[in-house]
Amino acid sequence: MPSSLLNTPAVGELLRHAAQKAALAPSVHNTQPWRFRLTGNTLELRTDRSRQLTALDPTGRQLMISAGCALFNARVALAAAGCRTDVQRLPEPADPDLLAILTARPATAAAGIGTLHAAIDRRQTNRRRFSSDRVPAELVEELVAAAAAEGAALFEISREEHRIATAVLSQQADAEQNASPAYRAELRAWTSDDPTRRDGVSASAVPHVDASAGDDIPIRDFDSRGTGWLPAETRSSMYQCLLLLTTADESPLGWLTAGEALERIWLTATDRGYALSLLTQVVEVARTREQLRATLDLTSHPLVLLRIGTAAITPSSLRRPLAELMD
Repeated sequence: MPSSLLNTPAVGELLRHAAQKAALAPSVHNTQPWRFRLTGNTLELRTDRSRQLTALDPTGRQLMISAGCALFNARVALAAAGCRTDVQRLPEPADPDLLAILTARPATAAAGIGTLHAAIDRRQTNRRRFSSDRVPAELVEELVAAAAAEGAALFEISREEHRIATAVLSQQADAEQNASPAYRAELRAWTSDDPTRRDGVSASAVPHVDASAGDDIPIRDFDSRGTGWLPAETRSSMYQCLLLLTTADESPLGWLTAGEALERIWLTATDRGYALSLLTQVVEVARTREQLRATLDLTSHPLVLLRIGTAAITPSSLRRPLAELMD
């Protein structure tokens, strides 16, 4: 890309495209807790605290992980356009809502992550029953490397005792959350059977709940109105491919980094034809999170439990238009 391009209105279009792709990132309950600002050859990513889940996520951990996913998408979009991107993360201590500043620079060729650009539109959270096909070890190794490239670690839960402990603790965490009226009210507020709603989790993308799920590791029950479209039997098993994303740094910066790693993992899996869903209850409840860390003998901090496999595609949740997200 000629350096002169970055001094023309074309860079503004590239950055706007990057913001558009960032807005397609996954977020907790599809809250889309982000805002964007374009200035010259920079794109600012900011958090929208009005969209933080106060019952599920009082620390803002899930909000920051969500924002990290958006940040990675923006980086991919700029790399695919042939830009080198300089990223300043949490650059202003006095302004904690400013999460990142991306500066587009000329480059002779698209960076490696640019090859994931097409996967952004195909990526989805899949809460269906996964097939019994084994996930190849080569893919697991590739996903571990993807996490490492973003400064995080991916731990495969493979030992029998670890699988059992993960299932038991996940069941405990799910039950504890569902016993909270505030949690259930928040869940209802962010679940909708309105096909025109552009945030929250759509009933079309969640399993109907009728006690036939057969889950070892519970999929979060978004079917608060009994209108879930997907089949009720999900069979989320402790013997499926389970990967735990961790970081050494338990801080907002570490959470942001985890989000970038999560989206790199997710887009890589999508690009290879695999589905992914999040089983995060166990890491959202402080007691079960610490027990999981101790049981797995981790020195790093568990942030996201992933289930990888193959499944039929599922309807995607809608996104708010970019115009609503720009400052």
